[in-house]
Amino acid sequence: MAAEIVNPRSDSNTDQDTGAEPLESFDPAFALHRGGKMAVQATVPVRDKDDLSLAYTPGVARVCTAIAEQPELVNDYTWKSNVVAVVTDGTAVLGLGDIGPQASLPVMEGKAILFKQFGGVDAVPIALDCTGVDEIVETVVRLAPSFGGVNLEDISAPRCFEIEKQLQERLDIPVFHDDQHGTAVVTLAALRNAAKLSGREIGDLRAVISGAGAAGVAIAKMLIGAGIGDVALTDRKGVISADRGDLTPVKREVAGFTNKAGITGTLEDALAGADVFIGVSGGTVPEAAVASMAEGAFVFAMANPNPEVHPDVAHKYAAVVATGRSDFPNQINNVLAFPGIFAGALQVRATRITEGMKIAAAEALAAVVGDDLAADYVIPSPFDERVAPAVTAAVAAAARAEGVARL
Repeated sequence: MAAEIVNPRSDSNTDQDTGAEPLESFDPAFALHRGGKMAVQATVPVRDKDDLSLAYTPGVARVCTAIAEQPELVNDYTWKSNVVAVVTDGTAVLGLGDIGPQASLPVMEGKAILFKQFGGVDAVPIALDCTGVDEIVETVVRLAPSFGGVNLEDISAPRCFEIEKQLQERLDIPVFHDDQHGTAVVTLAALRNAAKLSGREIGDLRAVISGAGAAGVAIAKMLIGAGIGDVALTDRKGVISADRGDLTPVKREVAGFTNKAGITGTLEDALAGADVFIGVSGGTVPEAAVASMAEGAFVFAMANPNPEVHPDVAHKYAAVVATGRSDFPNQINNVLAFPGIFAGALQVRATRITEGMKIAAAEALAAVVGDDLAADYVIPSPFDERVAPAVTAAVAAAARAEGVARL
């Protein structure tokens, strides 16, 4: 029998109107989420009138006046320099698709607590009830004075590209679309280590990416920037190539710097002889196509919950196998990247996150594995306490080297 959804803020364990059993009686995830997963906590005591007069009026007025006279002081005397806005419109939430802003909130709360747990960065979920590019951009620009950075989350392609681009142009704080760049950073780190394990350089590899959305495009750009031999993207209609007349502006751009081999046809055609498969699309890749890849290939099948190639199948043909799931080795998980990337950027009050900072994050993440490198360990666990400090330090150093740091 289906349970009715109860008010998660209710003090009662049953629906007061219907008497229905709460959903947590059926699923422990609802018990964990009841009342939300986060709260605001003061960092200073307010025990008596003296504390109150400092934390609020009249003492707070002196701080406000100082910031009005020297705006840069806001980073020293408020939480701004260590807080990120996690912004979504709910149009591409996990594997659930366009479920709307309210239904996206559990994911945004989850993202916020991951920022805190793994990077020591405070984050605020902001779910917007608008989907137009201009509406989202204008809204975030107006919210920006309260934040040190903006993490765009679960916004569908191709709008996500234009939204990020416009916000980066208009704001002087880091703007980062994690579905694109976080995935790309972790993928590059795992690929670097897989290549090292096999005695090859990344420039020796030809990769095929299944999925030309936000993640696929970002991975392609990052792999090209890192010097991969060649990479081809595929969408539902096959390999993205310059001779196709049905490409969006983003895909036309991609066609201009990928697929040097000039491959046409289907995903299966592209996989023949390929060294690397990267899946960010869902669907299923036929076993015969995996078998046609080069000897010692790598399969990174990252769709959740069902990888494009099941690990049992991939291991028949591939030297290294990675997925997006935590119950298999080599999990390609964005949480390995975004907390440290933002922590490093905020530490030096960077004006933006550059390609160099992302490459530095990938290199630092790969280096954490060190001498323990093995086929089932090309990427560290999110719970490895070395990860966030390594990424943070590398990103901060890269920001200074690239001239975008203010500290």
